[in-house]
Amino acid sequence: MPDTVTIPVYENFIGGVWAGEPEHMPAINPATSETLGALPRSSRETAGKAVKAARAAQASWAARPVWERAAMCVAIAAEIDARHEHIARVVSQEQGKPLAQAIAEVRKAADGFRLAAELVKHMRGEVIPVQDPRKLALTLRQPRGVYAVITPWNFPVNIPVEYLAPGIATGNAIIWVPAPSTSLCAVALTQAIEAAGLPAGVINLVIGEGATVGDEIVAHPDVNGIGFTGSAATGKRIAERGAGKPMLLELGGNGPVLVFEDADLDKAATAAANGAFINAGQICAATGRLLVHRKVADAFAARLVEKAKAIQLGDPLHQGTTMGPLNNANVAAKVREHVEDAVAAGATLLTGGRPRPDLGSNLFFEPTVITGVTRSMRVFREETFGPVLPIVTFETEAEALDLALDSEYGLSVGVFTADLERGMRLAEAIPAGIVNINAGSTYWELQLPFGGGSGTKSGLGRLGGKLTLEAMTEIKMITIDRG
Repeated sequence: MPDTVTIPVYENFIGGVWAGEPEHMPAINPATSETLGALPRSSRETAGKAVKAARAAQASWAARPVWERAAMCVAIAAEIDARHEHIARVVSQEQGKPLAQAIAEVRKAADGFRLAAELVKHMRGEVIPVQDPRKLALTLRQPRGVYAVITPWNFPVNIPVEYLAPGIATGNAIIWVPAPSTSLCAVALTQAIEAAGLPAGVINLVIGEGATVGDEIVAHPDVNGIGFTGSAATGKRIAERGAGKPMLLELGGNGPVLVFEDADLDKAATAAANGAFINAGQICAATGRLLVHRKVADAFAARLVEKAKAIQLGDPLHQGTTMGPLNNANVAAKVREHVEDAVAAGATLLTGGRPRPDLGSNLFFEPTVITGVTRSMRVFREETFGPVLPIVTFETEAEALDLALDSEYGLSVGVFTADLERGMRLAEAIPAGIVNINAGSTYWELQLPFGGGSGTKSGLGRLGGKLTLEAMTEIKMITIDRG
């Protein structure tokens, strides 16, 4: 008889203790379909235990001096740096991005902890003038308390750190529910946090299905705040279940990139292609729609085709691979459906457009460029979240603006033009959280505001730099009667 293959069994981290669950779900390598391990399929009861552990730890953690909490964030960053090769390999195997991109993500996560450590030292209240001469009024910033954090699979280390680092630095305790399809990455990051010496209960990792454990923590009465990055549909559900609690919701996007006739086409093509092909286009601020002036559309499309054909699609652990598989079957099906819908409705495939199961799994999809896209097509209207560049042409600035506005999303936009006055007009007119002039829709740095425009499906609040620390704290006003 053949030998039985034993796979690793992973556990939750609650109250400083690793503990298993009776039920499990597989961790799958999207490039090979190999089972990497067994993950806990946690229950609502387990999620409730994590909330209890966070509640028990929070007050004593908040009482630690700011400099001590900052030093802990620096220690966590050092542990991430020391383990970056291991964590990156886990990310590459489980998420599917090329190893070089995974290493960059892990390095950025360590930077996130260092940034939080610096910024928390400069948070301050104020003394407010009052009419009553006997009174002194001042404000303090205090942690909200226990935070529920739910994160996606596309950047399974860096996006969690956007919440975890500010939360730890400001004195909150956190229950973290990662996406099931990248929970091994969460285990690797949590091991680094544990090794740094963070007190038990300040971070609690609960692995399971979002509809069960995620729902439990956002609705739990002992949870004081919610941080979520993911789809607009799930964000809406979380907002309903956690109604009344402060929230940071970073949701979807379908970012247009506008390319005018006076643009630097080489620069614009590089930025647009990076926004669609890095991480296989699985980026909320990805190049969702390309709005291109008709005079330069053919020349621009040719540049994009050249860049698409230069992509090396394959196993993310193989040297030379520049794009790996999509992460899961749901996103692969959506990408395929969007391309098929566009072609059936009259769009033209210039390159790509096909799954590549011959590369190791059904999740590989070719870098794709499509022209002749119209407003009615799904690839224009919806968030594709894959390696697809749909090109729509326009004649005038007014038409370009109208196309850009024709979306339920409002996350991130790129505008390429030599006319900076025009760039500013469009930046002010488009209701998005980010408009990058002469840069792609994906440009962002950790200290910059990131979030969706009001009234769109792209979220609530702002991540980034001091804004996240402010969102995860609240202002307390104190008055003193001096007699």
